[in-house]
Amino acid sequence: MTETMEERKTPIEHAPWDGPQEPPAHNLPEPCAHTVEFVKEFKDHPIPEEELERITQGIIAALKTVYDPEIPVDIYELGLIYRIDVNDDREVDVEMTLTAPGCPVAGDMPRWVENAVGAVEGVGFVRVQLVFNPPWDPSRMSDEARVALNMF
Repeated sequence: MTETMEERKTPIEHAPWDGPQEPPAHNLPEPCAHTVEFVKEFKDHPIPEEELERITQGIIAALKTVYDPEIPVDIYELGLIYRIDVNDDREVDVEMTLTAPGCPVAGDMPRWVENAVGAVEGVGFVRVQLVFNPPWDPSRMSDEARVALNMF
């Protein structure tokens, strides 16, 4: 009983995703009229200076509630926040780093930052980008952090 290689091959069934695809139909609910008007109100005007200052102070206060679990100092005072940008649509971009690339909470901390900043009144969408250039070093810590860690 000799079989050829062709006879021994397992037949392959084609899955539905192997062929051309139609774009998926979106079944998301339409936003309510109040939400649409609220968003339009935000987008039609740049942020007044006083409000931008309030939002900025709120973001900094929110960042001071986020701690690296291994260090008893908040991430803002540690110098892990490299950049905060608030655009006219009240969207916030945060560039941050970690004390070390192998930090055990590397996958969680950006989400903690996103949640904290997103809770600030007046803030819209929040994007957090984890960067490692330039690398963090202790010179980025505030004096408050140095005192808390006895690093004078």
